[in-house]
Amino acid sequence: MSAIETDVAAAPRKGLLFWGAVALAITAGFALILLAMGRDPICPCGFVELWHGASNDSGTSQHISDWYSLSHVIHGFLFYGAAHLIGRWRGAPLGFGVALALAILVEGGWEVLENSSFIIDRYRETTASDAYGGDSVLNSMADIGFMALGFLVARVAPAWLVVAAAIAMELVALWVIRDNLTLNVLMILWPIDAIREWQQSVR
Repeated sequence: MSAIETDVAAAPRKGLLFWGAVALAITAGFALILLAMGRDPICPCGFVELWHGASNDSGTSQHISDWYSLSHVIHGFLFYGAAHLIGRWRGAPLGFGVALALAILVEGGWEVLENSSFIIDRYRETTASDAYGGDSVLNSMADIGFMALGFLVARVAPAWLVVAAAIAMELVALWVIRDNLTLNVLMILWPIDAIREWQQSVR
């Protein structure tokens, strides 16, 4: 049995509504924080794209989705797995609503940190994203949504399929834009000049 209570269909309707409201409230709170930080509500270009295919230009991380949205889906996979392990460690499953709310808190916290001047400068200095200027609030909210999507997929899909999907998304992003979640984390924590030069060679 999963360490997360996964039978959402059998949960009381009031419980689902409550945790849905909590998730929306947390997300709205992070939107307000980002606005207070001076982040643009939408792309400074003045329009909204459902998909932005470039990986390192002024529109990256400004619209609803782009190649980095795949990383946020994988975040959801990882957070679900972490909640599962926490449930095993404590000897009692985390309620699905609690686990999702915690995942949104972590993802939203990252969005705030990612849009701090420290992380923006770090991206510019150590990764191939030298044009990165932070996210629009719209993009950050979409990132939280993609994480939640990954979390829900991990709930209903077998573990082997979730792992295969994560590997496939990492490989597709690596092939198309020479970047993915793994390289992103590596280059932020331990920059490697050879990797950065390889990434920039097609941009």
